[in-house]
Amino acid sequence: MADAASRLTALAEELLGEPLPVRIRAWDGSESGPPGAPALVIRRRRALRRLLWKPGELGLARAWVAGEIDVDGNLYEALDHLADLLWDRDADAKAKASPHPVRDPKVRSFVRGLVGLAGPWPPPAPPAEEVRRRTGAIHTKRRDKKAISHHYDVGNDFYELVLGPSMVYSCAYWDEGSTLEEAQRDKLDLVCRKLALKEGDRLLDVGCGWGSMAIHAAREYGARVTGVTLSAEQAAYARKRIAEEGLTDRIEIRVQDYRDVRDGPYDAISSIGMAEHVGSVRYREYADDLYALLRPGGRLLNHQIARRPERDEDAYRIDEFIDAYVFPDGELAPVGRTTATLEEAGFEVRDVEAIREHYALTLRRWVANLEKHWERAVRATSPGRARVWRLYMAASALSFEHNKIGVNQILVVRPEENGAVRMPLRSREWTAAAGD
Repeated sequence: MADAASRLTALAEELLGEPLPVRIRAWDGSESGPPGAPALVIRRRRALRRLLWKPGELGLARAWVAGEIDVDGNLYEALDHLADLLWDRDADAKAKASPHPVRDPKVRSFVRGLVGLAGPWPPPAPPAEEVRRRTGAIHTKRRDKKAISHHYDVGNDFYELVLGPSMVYSCAYWDEGSTLEEAQRDKLDLVCRKLALKEGDRLLDVGCGWGSMAIHAAREYGARVTGVTLSAEQAAYARKRIAEEGLTDRIEIRVQDYRDVRDGPYDAISSIGMAEHVGSVRYREYADDLYALLRPGGRLLNHQIARRPERDEDAYRIDEFIDAYVFPDGELAPVGRTTATLEEAGFEVRDVEAIREHYALTLRRWVANLEKHWERAVRATSPGRARVWRLYMAASALSFEHNKIGVNQILVVRPEENGAVRMPLRSREWTAAAGD
């Protein structure tokens, strides 16, 4: 077992057919790889058993969450180097990067080498933070509530450390020199201006989170807001903030599924970072429900992460790590499919703004907050949960930067009864700063 790092490096380079771009530091204290590169630290050899049992992303994720592997050095640089293992969905690259018993002699040699290093079987159980395998229909109300609770009910104290005072868990809208709080305020204001909110308007905020959008719309624009969330912890936190702001007469927060909202019509609807939870099998229902809740002439602002289209859409697979540890049952769709479904429901699409680069900046700030407050964050939730969020947010930042995923604000309008839609001739003037 001496010099495990060199043996692992040799095995990986034989499989890949090129030098390993990171250093390996193994459980026996040995180290191998290019000088100055970030180090992949394998603290426990049972991490290799996880990889053998679940080749590819899920095995790596389990070892990361359990604290059996880590990165010493720049996390973004390390993830960039290992991107083929973590993100590349191309079948050839996936087969090249993922050890499994096929006829390829390089893969067979790699597997035999790992077996020799991994130690006695069986592999350890998955970390407690992993969602257990689910069966039955997806995106039922009961199952969606459990999925939302898994992601959001991990402690408001934890989210305060990561998100900062704004308590906004979606892409901010940046300008040169902005702080995170300023960029989140500007995003909320941009949404309000796109919705053309004015004093007394009824706004439905779908997936209202910790109440930031509702508070901004009521305080700055005089709107009367109904916010709905499936997270009891979010709702309690939002109600407390609203009371402190003296806005209880203007804002109601409900623990309610958007499919159960029946008190329309609303003048405007905001859906910010919520539609990713809806799922492809329910997206037309989502669009139909929001259409029915809007008055004729009312506007919906749908702020949603999008993925790149696949050449073979039937072959699209949900990310294993995200599904098991972050967003159970979450799905991303190409922006074209989203706009088409909204149009099929009867909406007219009036504006699509792509703000992909803004989410990369936002995620890097959240990662910096988490790393700055690491010990407090671990105490607020669990070591495994903190590791999940660090990996998820850093990898997502790189995905946005490399245009693997994007985020778009889609503004749609419910036409008047005669089919008309009345909008300003220069509606894009909302991109100017408020008061300009």
